[in-house]
Amino acid sequence: MSERIALYPGSFDPITRGHLDILQRACLIFDRVFIGVLQNPSKTPLFTTEERVDLIRQSIDADAGVDVGTFDGLTVDYAQTVGAVAIVRGLRVTSDFENEFQMTLMNRRLNPDIHTVFLMTSFSNVFISSSIIKEVFRLGGRIDDAVPPACAEALRRKFAKD
Repeated sequence: MSERIALYPGSFDPITRGHLDILQRACLIFDRVFIGVLQNPSKTPLFTTEERVDLIRQSIDADAGVDVGTFDGLTVDYAQTVGAVAIVRGLRVTSDFENEFQMTLMNRRLNPDIHTVFLMTSFSNVFISSSIIKEVFRLGGRIDDAVPPACAEALRRKFAKD
């Protein structure tokens, strides 16, 4: 039997405990999971692509069957490049589903051999998003329980420069 590989794409700006929750459960289903950090020139992330990759690597177990890479362009093309049979997408609330469903249908049209697997985040992570984390931190709120320690420290350094 061949190795079952999945791609977990996103901007991860920064990676949160919600992301890690989805990753952990994807690792239970697939033999290997590639985290694909999207380089999107139309967005201005807080962290550079290299910083996001480094924060992910600091936040995951190196022996967990997880690889981290970067990509630009179509997600299905990158999925095919890494040999993925599936794209993993996390859902927090039902409103996430509509946009994700549209992307899934387009990805299926572009490459019907790559499936999308939706995983619901744990209830304790439903409220967490990278955007909310950055805003709460910027306004002086506590975020340590919502992000890995490396990300909390990186946010402190990043906002100390402002």
